[in-house]
Amino acid sequence: MPRLLSLRPGHGYDARVSGLAAILRAELDPPDPDPVLPEGNPAAVMIPLVLGEEPSVLFTRRSELVRQHKGEISFPGGSRHDDDADLLSTALRETEEELGIPAERFEVLGGLPATHTFVSGFVIAPYVGLLADRPVLVPSPEEIAEVIEAPLSVLFEAEREVPSPGGPHLTMFTYDLEEQTVWGATGRILHDLLGLLRKGGWR
Repeated sequence: MPRLLSLRPGHGYDARVSGLAAILRAELDPPDPDPVLPEGNPAAVMIPLVLGEEPSVLFTRRSELVRQHKGEISFPGGSRHDDDADLLSTALRETEEELGIPAERFEVLGGLPATHTFVSGFVIAPYVGLLADRPVLVPSPEEIAEVIEAPLSVLFEAEREVPSPGGPHLTMFTYDLEEQTVWGATGRILHDLLGLLRKGGWR
């Protein structure tokens, strides 16, 4: 498991870390609360990006009690409910339910291209949410088996493009984080995020 980072609220960020948020604001799609998605079951996820001396991303490992994608590494999120005002509301609601992070803690920087889960038929709208410091996490025991915090530097080094075992893509992106592996739809979303950071000159 990646080293957990000790973030100190109020600690001054160096120019490189501050530039990270500026790059994402410039490179991400504007945060459309309710984008038009391709055909599929609508869902949304939040990519929690924690600023600090070393920026990091929060992932969850899904429990064995959930109906779908048991034990997989994912971003907090889920399917749209009838009473969700829009897909951004879905991402924020699910993140609070799964990790206990209130919606107001996030600065939503923007969105990434939608992607499908080819086995379960969901089409996911990903949002990038900035956290100025690490929040107090209260993971749902029914939904979350583990919270994983991975520094961006680790994710850049871990990225591998490998043959895909199925679906419409010939290859897929994986990220080995010691005992866990990010792959599938989560791997595609993460690859898109890292690609924008490379494009903006952060890495």
